[in-house]
Amino acid sequence: MKARQRAAGLTLGLSSTLALALVGASPASASAAWTLEAEGQRICVEAGHGWPNTYAFAPVSGTWSAPIRTGVRNLPPGSTSEGGSTIAPGTNERDPVDHGLVVNGWLQLSIAAAPAGEYTAEIWATDGTETQTDPLLIVFKDRCY
Repeated sequence: MKARQRAAGLTLGLSSTLALALVGASPASASAAWTLEAEGQRICVEAGHGWPNTYAFAPVSGTWSAPIRTGVRNLPPGSTSEGGSTIAPGTNERDPVDHGLVVNGWLQLSIAAAPAGEYTAEIWATDGTETQTDPLLIVFKDRCY
């Protein structure tokens, strides 16, 4: 009889510990991993001319449970962005055959005229808890081709 009581007590104790561990799990551990994959983008603009109404990409891969907002900052002087897209909770994985990734984040840009040179803007994405960034190179030169 004592052996059964001891086993029941051990089972109850283990169950309680497991339940408390699950209840105490942080929200961050419940929202899986995601990655901003906007790296390597380059926009060429002819020096002295602007480029109104263009776009850059802000693709996110992985899995996430909260909306991810995207945007761009540190644009060249006079340039603007109306903001980026908000990516709904979900999953976006690379294609196993061609390794392509669906572009699920877009950034609207209007690039003002500037002299020849390079500017590094910053694309950002945030789920409200974590923020990730990637550079966006904007190059002004005599001819873009």
